[in-house]
Amino acid sequence: MKKYGLIIIGSICCSFSLADAQMSSEPCVPCQEVPTLMQQYKADYQQLFSFYSPHIGNYFVAKNTTEVKGASEEKLQRLRKCNEVYLQKIEQLSFSKLPQECKVDYILFKRNLEEVNQEIDETLHTYQDLKSAFTFEDIIYDLGKTRRRGDSFSYEKKAYQFDSIAKVLNNNVTILNQKKLSLAELKVAEAKVNDIETTIEWVDNFYKGYQPMYSWWMKTPVVALMDGLKSFQTKILENEKAYQFHDGSGIVGMPIGREELMNQLKFEMIPYSPEELIDQANKEFAWCDQEMLKASKEMGFGLDWKKAVEKVKNSYVPVGEQPQLINDLYQQSIDFVKKHDMVTIPPIAEETWGMDMMPPERQRINPFFTGGNEITISYPTDNMSESDKLMSMRGNNPHFSRSTVFHELIPGHNLEFYYMRRNRTYRDYSTPFWVEGWSLYWELLLWDKQFPRGPEDRIGMLFWRMTRCARIIFSLNYHLGKWSPQQCIDYLVDRVDYERANAEGEVRRSFEGSYSPLYQVGYLVGGQQILALKKDLVDKGEKMSLKQFNDAVMQLNAMPIEMVRAILKGEKLTANYKTNWRFYDK
Repeated sequence: MKKYGLIIIGSICCSFSLADAQMSSEPCVPCQEVPTLMQQYKADYQQLFSFYSPHIGNYFVAKNTTEVKGASEEKLQRLRKCNEVYLQKIEQLSFSKLPQECKVDYILFKRNLEEVNQEIDETLHTYQDLKSAFTFEDIIYDLGKTRRRGDSFSYEKKAYQFDSIAKVLNNNVTILNQKKLSLAELKVAEAKVNDIETTIEWVDNFYKGYQPMYSWWMKTPVVALMDGLKSFQTKILENEKAYQFHDGSGIVGMPIGREELMNQLKFEMIPYSPEELIDQANKEFAWCDQEMLKASKEMGFGLDWKKAVEKVKNSYVPVGEQPQLINDLYQQSIDFVKKHDMVTIPPIAEETWGMDMMPPERQRINPFFTGGNEITISYPTDNMSESDKLMSMRGNNPHFSRSTVFHELIPGHNLEFYYMRRNRTYRDYSTPFWVEGWSLYWELLLWDKQFPRGPEDRIGMLFWRMTRCARIIFSLNYHLGKWSPQQCIDYLVDRVDYERANAEGEVRRSFEGSYSPLYQVGYLVGGQQILALKKDLVDKGEKMSLKQFNDAVMQLNAMPIEMVRAILKGEKLTANYKTNWRFYDK
């Protein structure tokens, strides 16, 4: 099950309540127990991760990353033992006596530890299936253990072993081919080869040039073994191609199936099935269709809304003027948010955002803007083809971009990242339902607050809302094994009126990039969750002002929205809490 981060730690946990929101000067109630464990765990885990085997990444462990799939068995067993120790420690706490925020952290920290152990167990089980094809790995990893403390070894003996491994790798490939492995198992094998190669490089870089006899004996065998491992990996990649869609799109992905989708939805505290989420997205799409027709009629195009969209697309600014447009659009949104006093905007956040230009190769994956500390502009460069230039300009026209800018900057991701670095920093259960949900929530909220100035602006916002619906529908259908990448591309073109190159980039981004299977679902569903919570606390009975609510969500930092709700509403929690919030009400 894919997670989006484990935990980022601080030392103080503060209990947050509606009273805190209404009386911001009230001091935080200290809550040390769970944050202290989290802080100790991070330090222990990171140190163990770095020590065992070569350190090939950060200290996060998540499915579908090389850190779990390729790590040595020794390393995984040691990390699992670390997790067990902390599971015992957290279960020794008296849950009922913890403040509400610490109850939330108890639930989420325990959830993450259990999930990591499950992933380690699954990886170790796959290792057993691969053992006959990796008979040589112990020789490599034993040498890695020797290298940790810089001990010497028999260089002549090790050279002979390396030479022998290089000669039998073809046999091991044959064994691997005979197993008819699943795509997931092949990905583990691929990562395992990567880790073994990294271990050899780690050892070689330590001894060569410093130990003359090492260089004398090992130089040629190391090169031969590395060449053999590269060929081994090439054969694994060839086996993976059998699982690729051959639909003409050229897009390669890895559908995970319904069972794993259900597992990941449970982990994210989304109590809906993939089919229910697709149904909800279709209902949202129907609303978008009605609003799109209204805007089309206002522009004089009647029921032919695609002609209205075509006019909006052709409103693009000339090459070289997109940065100025971004500045203008940013000012429109921040002025609107300030005028309606919707969220606290710290001066440094407003002062320090910047912009960058997206290179053409990245635009193949991200045809639209991205953001955070700065906004990265997707717009043509002089070495793009004429058709790609036009598609980029049309797809990033002023009315489409009006939503993109505030989504990426303030009050979206830029403001979000500002708060994440300064509030409850021990708590980063990073999830797209919070990270992307927050920015999407502002798209929903600003629509309700009449931010669009006319039908063209409404079409721009509706294009993105339709995109969010489409992302749920095509990504879930893909992972359910029902749609090919080409069907996903065609759906965006036909249903949302995407430029085809932009549709290809959108689908490629969804399935070939670093996005988790639920990432595209997280936008609209996360936004709907925050909006539903806002209706409960702000619109119904005005328990909080809109500004207090938005500030509170930011100050609590990243976590499943259901846990934000539990804190702000004081919902009853148990140590083995299960998701149950059915937030969608249409």
